[in-house]
Amino acid sequence: MAQFINGKDRLVTDAIDGLLATSGGRLHRLDGYPHIKVVCRTDWDKSKVALISGGGSGHEPAHAGFVGEGMLTAAVCGEVFASPSVDAVLAGILAVTGEAGCLLIVKNYTGDRLNFGLAAERARAYGLKVAMVIVDDDIALPDLPQARGVAGTLFVHKIAGHLAEDGADLETVAKAAEDAVRDMASIGKSLDTCTLPGSTKEDRIAAGMAELGLGIHGEAGVQQVAFDGAISAMDMVLDKLLPHVKGQECVALLNNLGSTTPLEMAVLAHALTSSDKAKNVTAMIGPAPLMTSLDMHGFSVSLLPLTADRTAALGRNVPLPDWPGMTMLSPVTVKPLPDGLSPIQPIPSDSPATRALIETCCDLLIAAEADLNGLDAKSGDGDTGSTLATAARALKGSMDRMPLADLTQLFRAVGNELSQTMGGSSGVILAIFFGATGDACANGKPTAEALQTGLQRISEVGGAGLGDRTMIDALQPALQALSDGVGAAAQAARTGADGTAAMGQAKAGRASYVPEENLIGHNDPGAEAVARLFEGLAVALKG
Repeated sequence: MAQFINGKDRLVTDAIDGLLATSGGRLHRLDGYPHIKVVCRTDWDKSKVALISGGGSGHEPAHAGFVGEGMLTAAVCGEVFASPSVDAVLAGILAVTGEAGCLLIVKNYTGDRLNFGLAAERARAYGLKVAMVIVDDDIALPDLPQARGVAGTLFVHKIAGHLAEDGADLETVAKAAEDAVRDMASIGKSLDTCTLPGSTKEDRIAAGMAELGLGIHGEAGVQQVAFDGAISAMDMVLDKLLPHVKGQECVALLNNLGSTTPLEMAVLAHALTSSDKAKNVTAMIGPAPLMTSLDMHGFSVSLLPLTADRTAALGRNVPLPDWPGMTMLSPVTVKPLPDGLSPIQPIPSDSPATRALIETCCDLLIAAEADLNGLDAKSGDGDTGSTLATAARALKGSMDRMPLADLTQLFRAVGNELSQTMGGSSGVILAIFFGATGDACANGKPTAEALQTGLQRISEVGGAGLGDRTMIDALQPALQALSDGVGAAAQAARTGADGTAAMGQAKAGRASYVPEENLIGHNDPGAEAVARLFEGLAVALKG
């Protein structure tokens, strides 16, 4: 798998230097590359308790992204998924620890515990006060004697950082950290494993399945379960977490494990905040990438019961771009549309023949969804079929409120429906088409002529014409031939659609940005949709 790196041997140091270069002078590193990789605050004067965390890289922005005022004093970075050395941890301790001492925040993995623990012993031999808290928040493996440390570690960074910034002593800071570790719980879920740089991705999770409780280093989860959307995925995670917080008011940390898109994370946030199982979740941190697992397509949720002190600590603003802050949850506010935008609902009327015709058109577009998406992928973003099918399904569902017996009002109502349910430029174009057709009918034009008026209007507004490799290349000849019957219109539409395959340049739409080699030999998806529609209608009406 190709990645934007310069080689495994310099991946982590390049990444650290990129972080430092864009930190605005907030951060510096210790000299010692490549074996000692320690990121520190530049404004640190050793008068307060220092907070040091770290571990293997690959979890960015954790931990170096959380070095700064109100959080960590230093982060000790290992290679990808590998604990930093004892010397690296000791270097970090000696660099930032003064008379107030330091707290090491360590995730519960053997390498981290051993290396941070031995470094602490050596630092104490220098006369420094060093405490260590072990984070073991992962509840995926309930029978494991020592649970793993995962994204809940960030609660500890923030709570301890708040106290240390205000000058609390080491005992107070360590006690608050230990209490948070005792009370929190975390679990993750993913649709895919992560990709180690320079290695082949492990193909462990089958299509249609998700893995529950996998580790942040790609360790296998507790079980593979059928995947059935964001709501069921979130409910399963909450079912595992809620027994550990026992109905207490909680903050949820919603963590992106690496390659889950912001759109998906927003959907997961909605699934969490709207779930009946999360009524006691009153605050949220995220959704955001906080403790990732390289490019893992998954998420994790960490819950921590709130107290007044924790609310103050987690809610305190810090000048760190990677920390999203804590938001108190509130009901979604919905306000009415401004005057003039609320759609005027037509008076419903029935016409069995018209209903059957529209439903046939809708069924034809729904059936063509996959084919049109595949065709659009050659020249666009691969969604033409889905866009048309979504609108068709919505239109079928609106039949009972349509003025089916009044063509003038029906064309306008269809245009209004498509403007609301059909995304992208296609929805706007077809809304204009049917609206103009309805206006033409109201002015006394017969249907075939009114449809051509609608076509003329979208050419004027959209700027596309015959030969520009759009749906007009099939729609215009079809409408011109419609007076000779639907069969003639279907033949004209097919000839027009097939002709677009020889057009090496589109003059409108997304395809106008696509090179000739991507277009030649493939019909324009909009034109193909028109051709299939007329062909299907010809067959249906003949029958």
